Amino acid sequence: MSSWEAQLKASIDPVVQRSKTVDAVVVGSGVLQQDAPLLTSHFGATTAVLVADDRSFEAAGRQVDAALASADIAVTRQVYPAEPRLKASVENTAAIVEAVRRTGGLPVAVGSGVINDLTKHAAFQLGQPFFCVATAASMDGYASAGAPLSDRGFKHTIPCAPPRVMLADLDVLGKAPAEMSGWGYGDMAGKLPAGADWIVADALGIEAIDDVAWPLVQDNLRDWLSAPAAVAAGDPRAMGFLFAGLVLSGLAMEFHGSSRPASGADHQIAHLWEMEDVAFRGVPVSHGACVALGTLTVVSLYDWLQAQDLSGIDARAVVGNRASLAEEEAEIQRRFGAGTIAQRSVVETRAKHPSDAVLLARIDHIKAVWPALRDRLAEFLMPMDELRAMLDQAGVVTDPLQVGISRAHHRDSVLAARFIRRRYTILDLLNDLGLLDSAVESCFGTDGVWSPTDRPMRQTADGL
Repeated sequence: MSSWEAQLKASIDPVVQRSKTVDAVVVGSGVLQQDAPLLTSHFGATTAVLVADDRSFEAAGRQVDAALASADIAVTRQVYPAEPRLKASVENTAAIVEAVRRTGGLPVAVGSGVINDLTKHAAFQLGQPFFCVATAASMDGYASAGAPLSDRGFKHTIPCAPPRVMLADLDVLGKAPAEMSGWGYGDMAGKLPAGADWIVADALGIEAIDDVAWPLVQDNLRDWLSAPAAVAAGDPRAMGFLFAGLVLSGLAMEFHGSSRPASGADHQIAHLWEMEDVAFRGVPVSHGACVALGTLTVVSLYDWLQAQDLSGIDARAVVGNRASLAEEEAEIQRRFGAGTIAQRSVVETRAKHPSDAVLLARIDHIKAVWPALRDRLAEFLMPMDELRAMLDQAGVVTDPLQVGISRAHHRDSVLAARFIRRRYTILDLLNDLGLLDSAVESCFGTDGVWSPTDRPMRQTADGL
């Protein structure tokens, strides 16, 4: 074992030992051959249901299938077509549930985001554990205690147990399409605005920072993001540390009991696009790409906010001019129609809509803590242009136009995203201060960083 692999193991093992549901995370080069021994020792299984899609089956599933068969473990395959891209929906878990019920086999997910989430949800419905073989460092949900799935069109995180055992062979991860590694890097970058949103919520007394979950995500975040070009090249060391960061983010969500440690306004924007089934050239835009774009959008809002002097805000005038709950519900109906998204957004918005007295006190509090809060945010975040350059090197999209999202659509998404979650983020802060429209106008206006006028765009290798 090399020194960096030992370092990798040392960063993961102590955290896994604190998990109530995850028994082992095995990461390294050539570890795919440990799949059958791990399944036998941790589950005692004699039958398995192998869940994959066509691509992940070729990447690792065929080897896993053969290894399990050699260990006298009967395998039933549940292999989905890779095209069109499999959707992360509650409805798509039905086939896995049926296969497990029919055979009594242990669910074995061989794949990345969608495969893992579908298997996780199916296993949780059945009240049993599952085994995950990762094929790409493409998202942070491997170890999370939830599955972000679409349920009748509304995407939300459904509480589910993470896999009991995870296996990630760096040789497999390094051969994954570079764009998938970029998606994982984009998801990891989202921890920056997510952390900033939590800092804000903590400073306002809305949601305290968790001293257990926070360091798992934030203490090494800059290191995990430090080698974007190496991630794009599939370098084993870079892939190992990116995967470790994604897994530890998932475990932080398990320990905290929600996705707050890893998800803020960046994910709200991303989930909105995913619920809209945003696609480019007929292919759904990935979660990681959506998060990368949401991340840059939120950081641009933070850049704007940090330049503002909030001392002159008239709290009583803001409260007097703000939209009532009835007006916000009418805006939700206008933006989302009358379906499930609107219905759930009304519930979420009602849960966080403050009374006039609460808002008045909140604005006064924001003004009092703003100088110190602004300094902390400036130290914590990085400027948008710096982060954009890193995402470029990792091969992630950095402009919504690259995936067919127009400036008008992008702008409307920023204004709509706060309605879909009760979680307090910069979008709520700006709205509470009566500054949301001004911030969006500044960022999307003629001279803004998201100018409606097309500008030369940075291109990834495949345009996605």
